[in-house]
Amino acid sequence: MSLLIKYLSLCWFRNNPAEFVPTKSFMWKTVGFYLISGIIVESLIADPADGTLEVSLRTVMAFSSIATLLLILRKWSYFNQLFTAIFVCENFIMTLAILTEVLYFVMVREHVEYAEEISIGIGAMLLCWYLAIVGYLLRQFFSYTTSVSVILAVSYFVLTYGIPMLFMDI
Repeated sequence: MSLLIKYLSLCWFRNNPAEFVPTKSFMWKTVGFYLISGIIVESLIADPADGTLEVSLRTVMAFSSIATLLLILRKWSYFNQLFTAIFVCENFIMTLAILTEVLYFVMVREHVEYAEEISIGIGAMLLCWYLAIVGYLLRQFFSYTTSVSVILAVSYFVLTYGIPMLFMDI
């Protein structure tokens, strides 16, 4: 539990993720939660089969993107730490996204006038927070400047979300 709390503190831009050493069990649980929460969110948006396929593709792209970056930088030893840090923070953001979708359904049921705008606003805030977290993690691991970290975070987002989404539209 203390390891989870340390990793969650990264969502508030505290600590250095390079100092954390995740156990194999913790890493597998993180990936499992990533898959389950992603499938829940995508199944609420589309049908469960498409959602499951898209989340599976996202997972492959996430691992591939992280592995490619670390191989190019010749810092493969950071793989477990980096993917765990990104996935724990993404799991936290995904949990908030699930709660946002639940809030949206409640607001629609209660006929709240600006339900869609409120949900879109929360979603945009979560996306910005996610990009800031990934940028922070990359800056902590590799001592990049803020601008380079943000560019890499946006690139990571496009690779892990954009390509699977594009594939699903084909």
